Order: sequence, then structure tokens, then C-alpha cells
Amino acid sequence: MRDEWCNWPVVDETTGWETVQQILTDAELSDGLPLVPPTRRRLDAMVAGVADRMASHGMMAPMFGELTPEAVAYQCVISGCRPGELPVVLAAAAATLEPDFNLLGIATTTGTACVALCVHGPIARKLGINSGTNCLGPGNRANASIGRALQLVIRNIGGARAETGDMATMGQPGKYTFCFAEGSDGPFPTLTARRGLGIDASAVTVMGISGTAEVLPGDGEGATPEAILSPIVTAMRAGIVMSSMHRKNERGEQVVLLPLEMVQKIARHDGWDLARVQRYMFEEGQGIARSADAIHPILTGGAGYKMTYLPIWGGGSETVTRRV
Repeated sequence: MRDEWCNWPVVDETTGWETVQQILTDAELSDGLPLVPPTRRRLDAMVAGVADRMASHGMMAPMFGELTPEAVAYQCVISGCRPGELPVVLAAAAATLEPDFNLLGIATTTGTACVALCVHGPIARKLGINSGTNCLGPGNRANASIGRALQLVIRNIGGARAETGDMATMGQPGKYTFCFAEGSDGPFPTLTARRGLGIDASAVTVMGISGTAEVLPGDGEGATPEAILSPIVTAMRAGIVMSSMHRKNERGEQVVLLPLEMVQKIARHDGWDLARVQRYMFEEGQGIARSADAIHPILTGGAGYKMTYLPIWGGGSETVTRRV
């Protein structure tokens, strides 16, 4: 019986829990949280539906390990994923290799950048990825495990370990896990529709972000579109200053998460479709993004009128969307 999988340890079914944790810690595979024992049975089950387990999807920064389904499957097992979630993690990991995403910069910066993952369409619903209440918080295994698997891929395949590839001065909790789903029942087109993949396509979007910021409407629950959107614009302006982007001539993208209640309030006003929302924010912000359609409102979250701004890392990164 083999005892390695892509040069990582495979443990016997009878190996004690504490022993497994020490083996994985000694192999520098741990993110500090308990890990699922990588047994041969679990690993084989994870890749059972993969045609070519060793197919190369490219080399992953910062230390340029090879991204293969078999290598990603190992991270999925130890993070607690189920076999049906491997394609999502693999698609997300492959998306981070796009040059404009700038994974090398995100992984090695002394700043707080991390990779956030948004899952779209039927695959998100099939896997039970939360797009409702507390979608960025604890309580949902799929969100937690899929997001954690992606971070472990970056750590264990890409080599972004503290003081080796990852040089973050402080880091952020999103480096443990950051995964949520886009809602599909709102009045505005989904992100996949905007990007030409279809209204309800199964896809993933990776975003290099510096953190999260809660934003409230300007008049409590937000009676007008302007009252809802103006504080978001203010947050984006502040984010540009805080990240030192104001020193640069170029502007990139902006991402904001809106709950259904807020989107419906906006859409109830005549003429306030997605394009007008983006145009208003672009014009009000005077330089917060390169163009109006580079501002990405994403529907997610539960009841209430709290919104979340996701500032794109100031060092430069483009969001990437890929089919699953």
C-alpha cells in the first residue's frame, strides 16, 4: 500500500487522530486548524470521477508547484470537502493562475490580501453553498470546506506559507476560508450573465481582496437608490485612500455585496436597472473604478439592509470568472 500522494503523506485508517495531526503538521500541510485524515479510501473517492488525475493546469505562484486534480484532491480531503466539490475548488484554483489575477502579488504581499471565492448557479445550489443569512460567516460546511480547500491549495501547492512565500505583516481571517454563493433570485442580471456565461451558469469567480467592510444605507433602511448607494461610494473612495491606490493613475474594479432587500428597494424605482446603478456609482465616485461596468454589485446575504464592500487589493488584481 502506497504511503504518499503527490509526495504528501497518506495515513492508515487505524492511525490515531492526534498522530495524524502531528504527521500533517510536520509535513507543513496544516493551516493550524484540525485536518481530516488523508486516507487512501478518502483520496481515491475524491478523484473517482476525474478522467486524468495528473493533468497539469499550470504552475501556481509563489513557489510554482504544479496544479493537478490529484494535488487539489488532497487539499479537498484534508479540508473536509466532499467529492462533488472537487470541480469547484479545481476551477477556482485554475482561475487564480490567470496573469491579470496576479496571484504572485496577492500571495506574497506584506498586506492583507486574500483570495475570496464566489460560486454561481446550479452547482452552488446543488452543493448547498450558502447565499443567505451569514453567508460570509460560520455554520455552513460547504462554504467553510470549499473556501478552506482553496486556501490550502494556495498554501500547499503554491507554497504560500508564512515567511516563505506568504510575507503578510498581519494577514487576515479570510486566509482560512472565504467562500459564498451568488443569489439567483434578484431583479438584476447575475455576474455570470454580465460576463456572457449565461443567466444561471455554474461558475466560480475569484477575487483578490483586502478584507470586508460593512456599509449601511444613508437614511437607515434606504428609501431611495441614492441613499443606498452613496455610502458604498464613500467606502470605495476611502478604500482607495487606505490602500494607497490614490497615488496611482489607473483604477481597477470594485465589488460590493448587496442583500436581496436592498436590491429590491433600488429596482422598485423606475429606471434603476443594473446599468444605472453602476453608472451612478461611477459618476458619484469620480475615479473609483476604470469604468462603470467595472463596478460589480453581487446579490448575496440574508434579510436586512447591511451591505458588504470587498476592496480589491491595492497592489493590482482583476476578478476572474470561469465555468465549472
